[in-house]
Amino acid sequence: MSLFERLGLAYLQRRDPERAHRLALLALQIGVAPLSGNVTSPRLACKLAGMPLLNPVGLAAGFDKNAQVVAPLSRAGFGFVEVGAATPLPQPGNPQPRLFRLAEDRAVINRFGFNNDGAEAIAARLEKRERTAVPVGLNLGANKTSENRAADFARVLATCGPHVDFATVNVSSPNTEKLRDLQGPAALAALLNGVMEARAGLAQPIPVFLKIAPDLTDDELAQIAGVAQEAGLSGIIATNTTLARDGLRSRHAPEAGGLSGVPLFEKSTRVLARLSHLTEGKMPLIGVGGISSAEDAYAKIRAGAHAVQLYTALVYQGLSLAPAIARGLDALLRRDGHKTLASAIGTDRTRWL
Repeated sequence: MSLFERLGLAYLQRRDPERAHRLALLALQIGVAPLSGNVTSPRLACKLAGMPLLNPVGLAAGFDKNAQVVAPLSRAGFGFVEVGAATPLPQPGNPQPRLFRLAEDRAVINRFGFNNDGAEAIAARLEKRERTAVPVGLNLGANKTSENRAADFARVLATCGPHVDFATVNVSSPNTEKLRDLQGPAALAALLNGVMEARAGLAQPIPVFLKIAPDLTDDELAQIAGVAQEAGLSGIIATNTTLARDGLRSRHAPEAGGLSGVPLFEKSTRVLARLSHLTEGKMPLIGVGGISSAEDAYAKIRAGAHAVQLYTALVYQGLSLAPAIARGLDALLRRDGHKTLASAIGTDRTRWL
């Protein structure tokens, strides 16, 4: 981390968390944020659901909710970038304060509630983006007041799908009331059928992933895996934030919302490994939750992930963390004799089962 980035992080961490987020976006927009450029190697280069990636380290949804800084993020060392979540209509989200740093726990609690500019505004920005070697995807959400939330996901995909490289169905945010009810097998099957119909209507169909919660039983995971495979999804993202609060030290621990960061690592990795077992390693999986080092990313891959995503760790370690993890992962693969990422996937899955 450069001195400039260290000073910038120190400044941001003294600001209100949501204001700091806006300032980070502004820094990217005006070109003062540190950008490493692309990071790749023969070991890191891979494919995810048919998409070529320079490296398997992606940015999770939630940072660039409105697709405002796609271009600089595509030069920040990530192998792929996910923006959103987008809903059909603009919505302000939940009342503030709704974002809390848990510094002692290297974690964050948020209850944003899908605040965004709406699918049409986001589509207009995505349409103008320069296509690069870094795939850009969109997280699909539903409006809080919608009378048919399942249809919202298909509507956003139809609007924005022509301008992205992949999409994620997000039925696992804990911050929209009863949204997680859509993870039930019957409701999920109907929702995914609608999304896949919208995908079929695109001039160029794109990969569609499903993002799930970490707070699921083994039986629920098995049902979701079966529904996802039957629907023809491209893969599963494991996981979103958790409602659990085990072992936290911060005074913000009682706040409502989804917990992300280091405390989520073990729970999300166990879900990931279970999904890898259930799908026999045949369905692409993206590991998310608590990654703050190359060793964490490698553990996710060895548990069954085909790629990983970061977000919360960037709050504490800065944007340079992404290329650092990619380079560190390359070194770990080389150390263990892996000529490609693929040969490492799932090699330590049983540890987590």
